[in-house]
Amino acid sequence: MEDKIDGIFYPSENPGAHERHLIRRSNNVLFGARQTEVDSDSLQENQKKDHDILQQFMSDFRDLMTKAIALKPNEDSEVILEVKDGLDKLYAASVSVADDQVKVQESIKKLLTVIMQSVRKGAGNDAKALQELDQEEAAREANFAFLESKLVADILDPESPIENDDLVPTLLSAEKDDLALATQLFDEEQMSFLLTQSENLLNKLDAEGQDVKQAAENFVFMEGYMTYLKEQLASK
Repeated sequence: MEDKIDGIFYPSENPGAHERHLIRRSNNVLFGARQTEVDSDSLQENQKKDHDILQQFMSDFRDLMTKAIALKPNEDSEVILEVKDGLDKLYAASVSVADDQVKVQESIKKLLTVIMQSVRKGAGNDAKALQELDQEEAAREANFAFLESKLVADILDPESPIENDDLVPTLLSAEKDDLALATQLFDEEQMSFLLTQSENLLNKLDAEGQDVKQAAENFVFMEGYMTYLKEQLASK
C-alpha cells in the first residue's frame, strides 16, 4: 500500500481515505487550522490507519464470500437478504479503502448477480415482487456509478476522516467531476447551509488576500445546483 525508500514514506499510488484527506488538507488555506503539511511522519501515520482499515475490510470480504458461497438453493430468504445487504455495504467500502480494489468489486458484482437471480427465482411470477426487484437493481446500478467518486465514498463512510468542519473546504477544493456527484448527497436545507458557510469562508480568505479562484468556481457550481434543487421542488 505504502511507498517507502530508505525509511522515508512517500504518497501511495492508491491511497486510502485518511491519506487522501491528509493530502487534501496539505497547504490548503481553506482548511484554516486544519491545514497541514505532508511529510514522512504524517504519511506514515495516515497510511497505517488506512492499512488497518484495509486489513479489516479484507477480513470482512473473505468472511462474506465464504458465507455467500455456502448459500443453499433453498436457503432462508432472511439469510440471502443479509448476504445481499452485506455485499452492497462492502462495495461502498471498497471504493474508500486503500489499494486497487477492482477485482474485489468485480467479485462482489458477480455474487450479487447470482444472488439476485436466486431471489428472482423465489419471486416466481409475482409481478409486483419482480417490479420491485427491477427497481432495486436499477437503484444499485445507479448507486455503484455514483460511488465511482472516491470523494463521495469518503463522505458517505461512517468512519470518514472528513470531519464536519472539513466538509465545506473539502467541497470547495474538489475536482469538478467529484463535486458534481458530491453535491447530490445534500438536500435543499443542507445545501443552503453549506453555501452560507462557503460564502463566509471565501469572503474571509479573500479579505486576507488569499487566492480562492478555484474555490470560488466551485461555489458558483454549488449555487447552480441549489437553483436546480429549487426548480425541482417547485415543479412537484
